Amino acid sequence: MNSPRRASGLAAAPGFLHWIHDGYRYRVTAWPEAAFHREVIPGHWEAEDPSPGALASAALGVGGAAWRRFLEFVPPEVRGLLPRYVHGRMAALLVALRCPDLLSELHQTPVLTCFLAAHSELRGGGAAAWAEISAVHEREGTFGLLQWLGLPASRQALAILRRVAEPDLPPRLLAPLRASLWEPMVCSQLARVPALDDEELFLACHALAA
Repeated sequence: MNSPRRASGLAAAPGFLHWIHDGYRYRVTAWPEAAFHREVIPGHWEAEDPSPGALASAALGVGGAAWRRFLEFVPPEVRGLLPRYVHGRMAALLVALRCPDLLSELHQTPVLTCFLAAHSELRGGGAAAWAEISAVHEREGTFGLLQWLGLPASRQALAILRRVAEPDLPPRLLAPLRASLWEPMVCSQLARVPALDDEELFLACHALAA
């Protein structure tokens, strides 16, 4: 249970998003700053991008009312994107903040947000590379970004990604889906489906594994 001091501290920060992961308190300050912090010692916050685990915990720790208050002050191009995600909404916010020049592309291909949020794991670990992502997109466009993420840089793959009906994909599906898109037979199968749901994507990944 929160102490009175902590409870009053939360109440004094309208528009902030707060949650707890692994014993640490995280927050996103209100727009336009919208900065991620972790409470390193009681009352002392430091700027820090949340880990994938901390981002996942936000799905349970940040409720709908808190999101509605936060989104009241968010620009329309970001406010229109975030409600497409439930479990991955905090990760989508991180991507939108770190790569604002990609917002137009993310609206066209919402599932790309999930791949960008997980880029460190998909590329073999290491530090986040937000500046590199923006540089690749500026220099080589969408197809260069797909190649950087290990996805096929093809019109067919992009069309398939744009037909994912619910872009809030679980992180465990991203690597198998990426591998599936390199298989011509799987791509041909997915290309015939007008709107791809989780079941269709799981079946495609299962077919590749079999």
